[in-house]
Amino acid sequence: MQSVPPLAIDAQRLSKSFPSSTTGSLDGDISLFSNLDLQINKGESVAIIGPSGTGKSTLLSLLACLDTPTSGSVTLSGVDLNALGQEQKAAWRAKNISFVFQSFHLLPELTALENTQLPLDIQGTKNSEQQAQQWLQAVGLEPRVNHFPAQLSGGEQQRVAIARAFVTQPTLLFADEPTGNLDTNTGDKIIDLLFNFSAKTQATLVLITHDKHLASRCDRMFSLADGQLTEAVN
Repeated sequence: MQSVPPLAIDAQRLSKSFPSSTTGSLDGDISLFSNLDLQINKGESVAIIGPSGTGKSTLLSLLACLDTPTSGSVTLSGVDLNALGQEQKAAWRAKNISFVFQSFHLLPELTALENTQLPLDIQGTKNSEQQAQQWLQAVGLEPRVNHFPAQLSGGEQQRVAIARAFVTQPTLLFADEPTGNLDTNTGDKIIDLLFNFSAKTQATLVLITHDKHLASRCDRMFSLADGQLTEAVN
């Protein structure tokens, strides 16, 4: 019998609570959400929508194993990262996961090329400069490779961030409001790049957004509100 490949993401009974500011303990904790289940297939694109303050970014951090849940578990491609040591966990994330954030998170002292090249240099990849050049060319920034972030527009900075995210050929891509700081026209172009590259590389995409039009481009859409995660009609 042919074995079924592991899910890209398998979150089981995921809960996150924070200590009350008055007690400092979980006896009077504030529950953001509890007992959430979410299964995402390899190569699938999934959007998580909902009002501000409902915990979308926190959920993203838990799914990417950047944060530890109060209870529940997350496995990525069949691997329980929270069971690994810190070095093993960091190495697995560096190889398999990339991020695109609303505020770009580029290092201001590095050029577009150096920002894109950095993840490969950290991994000790050969020909890192050549690979970074190719991805910057793919996002249309070949003439701007030696410019610093302050010399780039918001759309150009986000394109650098996308090139940096894909340069390592991740299997999992997490995007948190990637067009939040961009005008509509620029944001649409950025989203086109994000979806085109995800399809080309077969990366699993998890997208956090408040934009239902953007979310509708994903294979599936979930709504996080009042501590509950429900699949929405796409």
